[in-house]
Amino acid sequence: MESKKRDARILALQALFEIDIVGHDPETVIKDRLEENPLPEEQAEFVRRLVLGVLANLKQLDSLISKYAPAWPVQQLSCIDRNVLRLGLYEMGYVKETPVKVAINEAVELAKLFGSDSSYRFVNGVLGAVFDNEKEFLRGRRKRGAKKQNPPAEGLGDAPSDLTPWPPSLREKGENSGE
Repeated sequence: MESKKRDARILALQALFEIDIVGHDPETVIKDRLEENPLPEEQAEFVRRLVLGVLANLKQLDSLISKYAPAWPVQQLSCIDRNVLRLGLYEMGYVKETPVKVAINEAVELAKLFGSDSSYRFVNGVLGAVFDNEKEFLRGRRKRGAKKQNPPAEGLGDAPSDLTPWPPSLREKGENSGE
């Protein structure tokens, strides 16, 4: 089952990378990725859930990255490392059907596949520190996981408005979300 989900995680990472680097519309990117690499509906829904969930919770995810990788400002991390961490943290904290240790292992595997030679050690260290020290974040997954954490279909949901890598059109959607 995890190898099927790994395919979904790979597409989610590719989508997050494109959204982060180029600023394309998240819904369009997800649709394009799934057209190029068709997945069964359950996996396609998992891709959507991961991408939109990460985008809706960027502020909290980036805050955790900053806390546990203080020598590396989030915006100065490689785009792959930044988005692998975001994806891993989102699964750890919001996707209750994924065991936390599986989420960490899958993020490490993505870092090995797409990151630099040392990316997987960095990802493992940051996610391991969150696992060891952020019990409240991990406990919250039971509450958050009770209902799906998908943001509205039109885009970013709760995304913060002050993130520099996201183009103004995406930041405006975050500002209109009531945050």
